[in-house]
Amino acid sequence: MNITVFLSTALSLFAMTGCSNSMSNQAERNQGLEEKANVTEMTSSSDSTSIIYFAGGCFWGTEHFFKQVEGVIATEVGFANGRTDNPTYKEVVQKNTGYAETVKVTYDAEKLDLNLLLDLYFLTIDPTSINKQGNDIGDQYRTGIYYTSEQQLPLIRQRIDKEAAKHTRPIAVEVTPLKKYYKAEEYHQDYLDKNPGGYCHINPALFKVAEEANKAKQ
Repeated sequence: MNITVFLSTALSLFAMTGCSNSMSNQAERNQGLEEKANVTEMTSSSDSTSIIYFAGGCFWGTEHFFKQVEGVIATEVGFANGRTDNPTYKEVVQKNTGYAETVKVTYDAEKLDLNLLLDLYFLTIDPTSINKQGNDIGDQYRTGIYYTSEQQLPLIRQRIDKEAAKHTRPIAVEVTPLKKYYKAEEYHQDYLDKNPGGYCHINPALFKVAEEANKAKQ
């Protein structure tokens, strides 16, 4: 299905409160009460072509967006391709860890084409913006596509080239293998389901676009 059919609904204004700022009061109150998730989980070579990682700014909205897509089996938010071990969210947003807020997307490759996932991803970001999406600024909010199989790479490169043709500024989306990944704390998982009024840098109208994008193939 041509996902641009739905884009006319995606022009409305939406709230612009920073990702880390909007949850600071609640998170700081809960920080001493919540157990940190098991962030020692690392992705290994056992990952298949049905797993890919997207960094697209604040991971709350990016996860919620991909959850809507038919054929996505699971989503998870975490931190990718940094330098330290076992980072906390506070460390990622306040210190120079090199991690990007990232969404792990597990999908059924027989029902959902990677090309469609890539098309949808580019609807949610400004691909020419460096270390900034929405109100969020910092290298943890950089954009990136982190692949788990060399089979994914040609499709990603083709999609990057296609996107580059639309812009006069260089594409700032980094494309690398997934080298290191830790799951984020539990309060970040499914954040917008738990907090429907929470901050999201993605226009909420795009959630409907994601929901409808793959239905014609089902």
